[in-house]
Amino acid sequence: MSDTEEMIEVESITQPGKIKRVNRAKYLTMRDAFLPVLPTEAPGMTFADAKAALLPDLCDALFPGGDKAGWWLAAVQLDLEAKGVIKRGSKGPVRLFRTRKPE
Repeated sequence: MSDTEEMIEVESITQPGKIKRVNRAKYLTMRDAFLPVLPTEAPGMTFADAKAALLPDLCDALFPGGDKAGWWLAAVQLDLEAKGVIKRGSKGPVRLFRTRKPE
C-alpha cells in the first residue's frame, strides 16, 4: 500500500474547509467502532459514554491498551459531524447521535 492509500482526508466541524490527512487504518477502525454504539435519536450519548462503550472492542494492535483512543475518537467525531453523519443533541453536555450511514 502506498503512503497515499495509508492516509485519509478528514474534515472538522470546528474548522470548516480545513482538511487534515490522518492514518486510514486507525480512522476506519475508530469510525467502525464508534458508529454502532451511538443511538439513532436525540438526546444521544456523551463522548465519555461512547468512548467507554467502544474501548473493549478496539483493535489492540492499533490502539494498545486504548492508547490515543480519545484523540482518534474526537477526530472521527468532528469529521462525521462535518459530513452530517452524526449530530449533537440540543442541550449540554454534548450528546451525539447518528443521522445516516457514512458514504
